[in-house]
Amino acid sequence: MKKIVALLMLCVSFMFAAINLQTATKEELMSIKGIGDKKADSIIEYRKTNEIKDPEDLKNIKGFGDSIVSNIKKSDENVKVKVDKKLEKTKEEMPIKK
Repeated sequence: MKKIVALLMLCVSFMFAAINLQTATKEELMSIKGIGDKKADSIIEYRKTNEIKDPEDLKNIKGFGDSIVSNIKKSDENVKVKVDKKLEKTKEEMPIKK
């Protein structure tokens, strides 16, 4: 039972690993390829008056184009892939007994 609870807790923690553009810190934003100090500040300023629901919303900010939006999408996909691999490894390490 403890293994099942531990596995569920691990899964939940990894589900929230992707960067949320609406709530990310400046440092988290700067970890995305193509986003430096000024672009991170631009995102933070933009979201004070606008909600960012999708990376495409960043195209409304001056200086943000397809390449940066693509980098953000790739960043989210990479996190999800890493999460999936970690989850598979955890399942292998903690087999559930019947």
